[in-house]
Amino acid sequence: MTDRPIDAVIARAIDAHAALAEFGEEVEDEWTYVTDLAAAWRERLESVAAERSGEEAAADVEAAVDAAIAEAALVHDPHRAIDWMSTFPQVVLIAMGERP
Repeated sequence: MTDRPIDAVIARAIDAHAALAEFGEEVEDEWTYVTDLAAAWRERLESVAAERSGEEAAADVEAAVDAAIAEAALVHDPHRAIDWMSTFPQVVLIAMGERP
């Protein structure tokens, strides 16, 4: 893996998180919670991307984020997707050395 801009790595994580949210929205009783959670984490991840724009992501950071994205893609239950909506961005942020 080559080093990429951290904001590009975060953009992939944001896309994966959005996919979890879309899946979680299938649970009608949780729709408001899912959309609020999606917005809050998107804002946090976008904030880190803006703060660290231009910085290169180390290969191990990119690999860790890719692994988290791959795990999130294995979620096939809307309720589990909602659980992952909280966990996934925290894993991504920790991999980048950020506070969740």
